[in-house]
Amino acid sequence: MTQDSQLTTARVSGRRHYNPPEPSRIRECWLSEVLPGTRTLTGNRQPQLEFDLPTSPRDRKIWCAGNVDLLRRACSVAIVGTRVVSADGAARARRLARELAERRIVVVSGLAKGVDTEALTAAIEAGGSVIAVIGTPLEQAYPIENAPLQELIARNHLIVSQFQPGSSTGPGHFPERNRLMAAVTDATAIIEAGNASGTLYQAAECVRLGRWLFIARSVIDDPSLEWPAKFKDRTRVRTLSETSDILDVLHA
Repeated sequence: MTQDSQLTTARVSGRRHYNPPEPSRIRECWLSEVLPGTRTLTGNRQPQLEFDLPTSPRDRKIWCAGNVDLLRRACSVAIVGTRVVSADGAARARRLARELAERRIVVVSGLAKGVDTEALTAAIEAGGSVIAVIGTPLEQAYPIENAPLQELIARNHLIVSQFQPGSSTGPGHFPERNRLMAAVTDATAIIEAGNASGTLYQAAECVRLGRWLFIARSVIDDPSLEWPAKFKDRTRVRTLSETSDILDVLHA
């Protein structure tokens, strides 16, 4: 079965159970072991935002299933946003993921419903490589509807968690997932996000670490949203209109 047919099967299976990776396929390592030197974890000492999480040690342990070398690839971009995504937002996420994948840029997302799922599936369908950073240990899948997709990514791409197998997690741990996603990527693109979105933790971490942060023009121009104003004047924050906006700064 080809990867495309596996993905189609995963999307339509409807099953609600998860087959986790075998323990022998799970790798435990320090984040610094697998990040290229250009992605430092020292931070850029910019003034904190109200979304900031407490500063963590420079290094941390992660658990991976799949091709760990994807973390070492020269360029990777996280595509994130709301779980309840509009039709236009879903289309933008798919287009961006597809066009990045066609340029051999690793597409990263969080395996939540909505923007995350749209981005990961579009990148895979385009023949690209993906990393899913999850907010649970590797032996769990949330939401359970994405279990087949998570299994496929663990087999053919990479799943990353900062939560030790066997540990308990809850909703409060998902901001930490977003924070890790900012650390392992060169840039984050926010496609659609409300004023209370957990995605804003990732935006704040991008600012703290000096990563590129792209905010979709539709988000910037939405008068109902207050949060973009907190970021738009920060260093390395840009409005995202076309995929070339990202490619130009990453020189990809």
